[in-house]
Amino acid sequence: MTARTWLGTEEPTSFFGFGAPILAPCAGTVIAADDSMPDHRARRGLASVGYALTQRQRLAQGWQALAGNHVMIQTGAAVVALCHLKQGSLEVGVGDLVVLGDPMAACGNSGNSTEPHVHVQAIDRLPIERAQAIEMNFNGHLPRNGEIVQIPGAP
Repeated sequence: MTARTWLGTEEPTSFFGFGAPILAPCAGTVIAADDSMPDHRARRGLASVGYALTQRQRLAQGWQALAGNHVMIQTGAAVVALCHLKQGSLEVGVGDLVVLGDPMAACGNSGNSTEPHVHVQAIDRLPIERAQAIEMNFNGHLPRNGEIVQIPGAP
């Protein structure tokens, strides 16, 4: 991080993960998908404080403004959401059947995101406004920040 990036914004392409392929973390049916929202400039340091002050505006716009570009997979009794995806990168659509490791999209910086990353969350149902988060893990493991998950059987 430099003084310039500590105080200002930077292109999301300057982050290692931006554009990296995102694979299906589970098998199921795609029940929601959107990649129409733009990726925005990234913020670190003090620049992220100003962004945090606009949180209420995004919240007022609804969950899609928070999730950004996303895919939701119905898998059994759970819905797995992949959020903050790159604009225009979806490789699946509503109704598609996916298996573990299928290409889904690319890592982006859309929605309520200060830096490129993928938010993965399991919920119990749609609509999202009535959903409850449910516990999830990857092959019995909960990864640490920055850890790359290798799932047996996935490409």
